[in-house]
Amino acid sequence: MDFSEEQINRYARHILLPEVGGEGQAKLLDAKVLVIGAGGLGSPSILYLAAAGIGTIGVIDDDTVDLSNLQRQVLHGTADIGRAKVESAAEAVAAINPDVTVVQHRERITAANAMDLIGAYDVVADGCDNFSTRFLVNDVCVFTKTPLVSAAILRFDAQVATYRPFSGPKGEAPGPCYRCIFREAPPDGQIPTCAEAGVMGALCGMVGSFQATEVIKEILGIGTSLAGSLVIIDGLGAETRKITVKPDTGCPVCGDNPTITDLSCHE
Repeated sequence: MDFSEEQINRYARHILLPEVGGEGQAKLLDAKVLVIGAGGLGSPSILYLAAAGIGTIGVIDDDTVDLSNLQRQVLHGTADIGRAKVESAAEAVAAINPDVTVVQHRERITAANAMDLIGAYDVVADGCDNFSTRFLVNDVCVFTKTPLVSAAILRFDAQVATYRPFSGPKGEAPGPCYRCIFREAPPDGQIPTCAEAGVMGALCGMVGSFQATEVIKEILGIGTSLAGSLVIIDGLGAETRKITVKPDTGCPVCGDNPTITDLSCHE
């Protein structure tokens, strides 16, 4: 594509990177990324994806901004309290980069809308805060062959992974899906939420930025994908571990003989 002088200046530091260049930046401007949740993880992810020039960012969230969000959800400010998070997100993105279109999905992702929503995007960045949504998003991404970059955080601990149980852009072998590692959701109440146990706000920024980096890598097909790995972050110990994870041939959704072939289990 032909860049305007303003775009050349805006994306100069990307274009200088041999792994990105003008061709890569054009791919980013043509890309469509769905971010699930405009909260602690979605906030930094959306900001950096917008700054990078992702052409279309879909944001799905049915919540409004609350004062307690502002300790970590850097998309929003005090003046946004009471506003829909998707509206606040769209305004923040517009202030950063007018090249980016934000599609506001002010709703929850459900079995009824997930296929259409996810099917319209190239990559999904999941930063939701509940297991039912994580499993639904995973299953739909498997069905639609959409790369899923997932992040989770609680207190001072976090994890990031890319789930792509199909060949990658460089012909990489299929990796595991979320269910290959976490077969089913834990019983209700076993794992506390951030509202119950707390979360370090600055760590959300670190993890959300990590997530945005992996999304960009998937779009460009550069570097080593996190598909097949799980990164575990210990914020208090200042330690990061990368664990190799393999596809599970017995996985109920992406294994050799899948038992989950539609979304009826999520209804």
